[in-house]
Amino acid sequence: MILFELFYTFLMIGAFTFGGGYSMIALIQDAVVTHHGWLTSQEFTDILAISQITPGPIGINTATYAGYSAVIAEGYPEWMAALGAVIASLAVLILPLTLILIVGRWLLRHKDQAPFDVIFKGLRLTVIGLIAAAALSLMPTAFSPTPTGTVTIFNFQFSIFNLIIFAVVFGLSLWRKVSPILLIVLSGAAGLLIYG
Repeated sequence: MILFELFYTFLMIGAFTFGGGYSMIALIQDAVVTHHGWLTSQEFTDILAISQITPGPIGINTATYAGYSAVIAEGYPEWMAALGAVIASLAVLILPLTLILIVGRWLLRHKDQAPFDVIFKGLRLTVIGLIAAAALSLMPTAFSPTPTGTVTIFNFQFSIFNLIIFAVVFGLSLWRKVSPILLIVLSGAAGLLIYG
């Protein structure tokens, strides 16, 4: 049954996610799009966009929306989809919450010791890799051609407006340190003007 699959899937995602919500995105995408086929790449990209503009941690928001959407995609009623959202959200939290409660105190006392320092350095690199993998796997959908204009780069077609919005947001966030909230609002407004 879909609810048990959701529970197990998101329990495993929670167990193997290091580095927070952004590193979780690649695992969620692999599970719900590639492995189970509950969602398409476009649906997952839409869920990710909604997860970023709603309050709360992006990993849990993504799990909630993915759980809901997966149940709907399988043809179940909305009340069951709401249950799927709750199950996915709780499942992704169970193991990390349990581990942090059990191990957190001990880890804080020993974090500066050499073996732990090496482990944490390796985990940081892993987190960067997972975030980069999530970003790269979302790019074809995010930059997909639109009727308003396309450009071909390295034999791939991209939406001109999406590339411009990306470049402006990237530049403003990296060099000008503009508030992410303002960038989200401005990007939404630009999308509404261009595509609305």
